[in-house]
Amino acid sequence: MADQPYGFALGVDLGTSNTVAVLRWPDGRTRPLLVDGQPILPSGVYADHEGRLHVGRDAQRLAQAEPTRYEAHPKRRIDDRSVRLGDREYAPADLLAATLRTVADSAVAATGFLPPAVLTCPATWNEARRQVLADALARAGWPAAAEHTMAGPIPAGTRLLREPVAAARYYTEVLRRPVPMGTAIAVFDLGGGTLDVAVVRNEGADPWGDSGFEVIAAGGIDDLGGLDLDAALVARLGELVAAEHPAQWKQLEQPADTGQWRARHQLWDTVRGAKEMLSRTTVAPVAVPGVEVAVQLTRADLERVATPLLRRAVTETRNVIAAAGLAPEQLTGLFLVGGATRTPLVARLLHADLGVAPTVLEQPELPVAEGALTDLPTRPAPRSGPPVAVPVSAAPASPAVAPASTPPGGASPHLGVPGSAAPYPGVPGSAPPYSRAPGSAAPASPAPVPGSGPPAAPAVPHGSAVPGGAAPYPILGPGGTVREIPGFGAPAGPPPPGTGGNGSANRRRRALWITAGAVVALAGVVTAAVLYLTRDRYPELEYLHSVSEVARIPTGAADRPGDMFTAVLGDRAYVAWPSEDDHLEVVAVDVTTGSQRWRTRTGSTAQQWYGLASVPGGIAVYADAAGDSTPRDMTVFDAGTGAQRWTRPIHGNDQVHFSKDTAVLADQEGHRLVGLRLTDGEPKWTLDYPRDQRGGQRATVRVVGGEKGGNGPATVFGTPRDPYGDAPQRLVLIGADRSVRLIDSRSGEVLATRADVADYDDVITAYGDRLYVANDDSKYGLLAYDLTKLGAEPTVLYTVTDDQRRPKSVVPCGEHRACLLEVRGYDNETAEIVAATEGEGTRHWPAPGTTSLVPVGDHVLAAHGSPGESVTLFDPTGKAVLRARKGVAARLDAGNVLVFNKELGTSTDDRALAGVGVRSGKVTELGGVSNVRSRTCSWNTRLIVCGAEKDFVVYRFAAD
Repeated sequence: MADQPYGFALGVDLGTSNTVAVLRWPDGRTRPLLVDGQPILPSGVYADHEGRLHVGRDAQRLAQAEPTRYEAHPKRRIDDRSVRLGDREYAPADLLAATLRTVADSAVAATGFLPPAVLTCPATWNEARRQVLADALARAGWPAAAEHTMAGPIPAGTRLLREPVAAARYYTEVLRRPVPMGTAIAVFDLGGGTLDVAVVRNEGADPWGDSGFEVIAAGGIDDLGGLDLDAALVARLGELVAAEHPAQWKQLEQPADTGQWRARHQLWDTVRGAKEMLSRTTVAPVAVPGVEVAVQLTRADLERVATPLLRRAVTETRNVIAAAGLAPEQLTGLFLVGGATRTPLVARLLHADLGVAPTVLEQPELPVAEGALTDLPTRPAPRSGPPVAVPVSAAPASPAVAPASTPPGGASPHLGVPGSAAPYPGVPGSAPPYSRAPGSAAPASPAPVPGSGPPAAPAVPHGSAVPGGAAPYPILGPGGTVREIPGFGAPAGPPPPGTGGNGSANRRRRALWITAGAVVALAGVVTAAVLYLTRDRYPELEYLHSVSEVARIPTGAADRPGDMFTAVLGDRAYVAWPSEDDHLEVVAVDVTTGSQRWRTRTGSTAQQWYGLASVPGGIAVYADAAGDSTPRDMTVFDAGTGAQRWTRPIHGNDQVHFSKDTAVLADQEGHRLVGLRLTDGEPKWTLDYPRDQRGGQRATVRVVGGEKGGNGPATVFGTPRDPYGDAPQRLVLIGADRSVRLIDSRSGEVLATRADVADYDDVITAYGDRLYVANDDSKYGLLAYDLTKLGAEPTVLYTVTDDQRRPKSVVPCGEHRACLLEVRGYDNETAEIVAATEGEGTRHWPAPGTTSLVPVGDHVLAAHGSPGESVTLFDPTGKAVLRARKGVAARLDAGNVLVFNKELGTSTDDRALAGVGVRSGKVTELGGVSNVRSRTCSWNTRLIVCGAEKDFVVYRFAAD
């Protein structure tokens, strides 16, 4: 291959069920290699009567006539001495060679020659298995195998690369996801026949310039793959068919002749197509051979039979991560590859168990083959030669990385409105707010304005005394000076000229005293009003210099609970854990004393629980569901007594939004909103989702956020911990027909509606009296709709000029102000924040690596990296108040942020805390919480409650 024209390269993923090859052209473009016009080649092999081997779809078609001559998964037979097809025996290397020869023929047809190639193999394959693969390459006419190791440069030949390393390179070099040196990602490869799991660590480039990803732990399950999901779904189909058509099903289950074998193959192909369809829809029809009426399989059927299999996969993944000496939260990423990961349940179960959001692509078959191409350079490497010595004095100095320049005054270098530099964009011309620490003395009342005369005062009866009779009231003397009144604690002195000593003069003095007092009182009221309006409603907290343990809440469990959940609201904490008989134990605790208020348990059971949340006057607990369509229970308890109010089954992807007296269920299966009485769970009203022209009814629901929820404690993802504190009563429903409806959650009344606003999956948020919409189109715009006048035209806050830029999220960040996170393409390193204020234009500033935004009053908290590598707090002008602080952070209120030194995890570990004042940027190191499952923690502005090994612990980090 070395003599061939340089620039083409071929990456091949030889899979158990399917083989994928990706061809790279000299200009760097990559595309799947088409075999018989298709990008995916079935790996099955058929032996005809002459002994010739056929592969791919030809083999599948031939197998319908003589199934005994067909091996669908030759890679599974790699340990066998021989494989019998028809009347002949074949070595496993011969079967693999047949597929490789077909790939080579297609590559030659596309390029005129066989390009340099990289072939992948599982990380768990031993030397004997890799030798079979090397033999297969030789029998197919490929150059000899040459494996990539860290021990030395690769010799010439067809390179062998481990599949998880190829996937990791795709993750970093194609998807541009950062994996810093020394960190690791897990690769979950669920193909047609096997599961392979590996943890690979970035060791940096090796001495020969190759990517230094190294497999540090690997495992898998040889009998678990998409085929096993197919088998489980066929078994479920049998349950539905056998009762009414037992004879037909027996023939399909135990075929006795060629025709019955053909029908069986047809059935399995149909079920496989239904499985793939159920990843997109909720129902798929299956035509069963010999049965006239098609049988309906549902997504719930798939999830029910697939869940036990996939839980094995999740357990194996956790074991491999542990074998690498890591906890799941220490991974930089979790990458899903292999065709079977297209089933949404796979990512859902992994995310629920590991707490790591998986990355999965629309075409998960391609990353391994395309990632293998990174093992071949895209341009010729320089010829080797003796090293050239460079004098130290001649080496150029490394330039320092300078921070982004900022104009005088702290304004952003990217201002949308020239001259716009108000520090508080939401209040044009406003002065900085007055702030006073809690408990400090009020400021002195201002002196009256010189020269201003007192208003006329009512007459004071003769002989009346000034109330209190101790301190003199000030009055205005000549020239506006303040004089003391004789006889009321001031030294006596001669009366002012012309005043005399008669009663009339005294009455005039008393009237003047009362008038002066009224002026002072009025001035005090005005001053108090000004101070109230300009006060800092969210002053910086008085952080403790070290967190202090307040209380421990024992579970009484003999073993370590599998899950632990917490919620904290005011002076009450709620903790919960699953019991041995699968109920959920729930306890309410006074966080100031640690005393138990009540203890109860759910009436229903669940294999896995999802969590709990405080709701108005109650606490809601949720069972977990294996999939979107799987039923699960939601139970609401009374917050005061712990009595169970009601239980209702919901589905895995349903959402519930609460207001003062109503729980609104977004029923995704029923395509409707249902208002439930919070006291007993009985339906109050129902509203169907609108339909589009094709009858689709998908929809998105947003709660219209309020001041308290939007500026109160939130999770590290920005979700308010008490969204019901200011009792949001309105919802926004975005329908499949692009309409928006404003709904009263108490009655279900549609308060306003507007057509052609947004798609249900656009970037949307609702806050106060505004709905912000950023559509994900080329040259998108950010629009603000007035919810009080939804029929009026929206305000265009921002229009992008670069058609490569896309919105990722939008959050409210001030009065009639929204902050938008946008990226170029899908590269987080190009991220910018756009702050748009109605009537004041926009401000832009770069925020490389930002993956999410959390509003903190008029500031915004940006999370960087993958995931939670560091956080930066920006003020309204784009100035970094807190820059690239390692870890993750959460809003406490609009004036304070709590920072954890690393991402939250499910294993017991230590976490260091720091409190940050938003206005000043002052960081107070709070010390650490020890041996806690930090992902279980909940907090308010002074306390944090976490699950530990067997009990719960309450810590205080700020004064009352």
